[in-house]
Amino acid sequence: MAFSVRQSWSGALALALVACGTAGGSTTAESPVSGDSSSTDDTTTAIAPTGPDAPTTAPDVSSTSDDGTTAASTTDATTTTATTTTTATSDTTAATTEDTGAVPGSRCEETATTITCPKITVELGPWQRDVHYQVPLGEPPAGGWPAVLMFQGSFFTAEVTWIATDDLPFGAWYQTHVVKHLLDHGYAVITPEAKLDGGTFWDTNIPPYSFNWESSEDHALMLLIFAGIEEGTFGPLDAGRLFATGISSGGYMTSRMAVSYPGKFRALAIAAGSYATCSGPLCSVPDLDDSHPPTLFLHGEIDLTVPLVTAEAYYDELLKSGVDTRLVTEPGEGHAWISPSPEEVLAWFDGHP
Repeated sequence: MAFSVRQSWSGALALALVACGTAGGSTTAESPVSGDSSSTDDTTTAIAPTGPDAPTTAPDVSSTSDDGTTAASTTDATTTTATTTTTATSDTTAATTEDTGAVPGSRCEETATTITCPKITVELGPWQRDVHYQVPLGEPPAGGWPAVLMFQGSFFTAEVTWIATDDLPFGAWYQTHVVKHLLDHGYAVITPEAKLDGGTFWDTNIPPYSFNWESSEDHALMLLIFAGIEEGTFGPLDAGRLFATGISSGGYMTSRMAVSYPGKFRALAIAAGSYATCSGPLCSVPDLDDSHPPTLFLHGEIDLTVPLVTAEAYYDELLKSGVDTRLVTEPGEGHAWISPSPEEVLAWFDGHP
């Protein structure tokens, strides 16, 4: 369940995971319930773990910039199952200040073929797990920036979230545009790494953690991230306005935010994924209730890695439970971020403030 390019992937893995086709028009289904800078240098900071469940051994706290210098850092509704279908298109060009109201300029730099968004990196936990982040330009709201946690797919570092070219597979171009759209419109973005610098996958659907999530290292990481948000590790953020999105294994991890952290997230956007404990075509979605966050699904119609039918099962269960939900599919597309993703994710989060 991979997403973007890493030099160490094998040919066999590529053949197994690449299910992308050519992009076509997208189809949208939704519930009738509606929810209402800048430095371009990447930096790395090690952060001592905090919170009641944090490990007792903390790493050294330091900040490292691209020039190699090191400095001390101190951071301690009732609904029916009726749906509507429409056609959506995507425009991935940079938005202007006039038509968005965004702060002039952008954190990200874009050419016709490349988009790059600068990030800051901190290390959390005794495992020194990297967590990349960035905040928007301008002054934050009084309560801090709303924040989006973005989870990468299997076997690839979350660093690829922040830079893409238009010829990369798995919709990488659209993923980085999701980051740009969010930053340009007032959302901080946080992209934690899975284990082994992103060289594995999230624990959410892997036994025994799929049935005993609290025993997983990923759960311990999430507690540190939540504590860091509260304490300002990632800048001035509003801990009461959290959102989550991700692709493939990261899509399952996005669902995990609803399953294991109820009430923590305002809305979710799942790309090429399904319910937290599903795995590819093996998927059983349990009965849900209306406490589940509003959820957007983005899916290629010929996804062979995470079949569309599994996302549809999740979507249908949310409809039945009265949860605001929306399903956007793209004909001819496989396992990838689909072209409407940047606009769809931003609109979905804006609609559930």
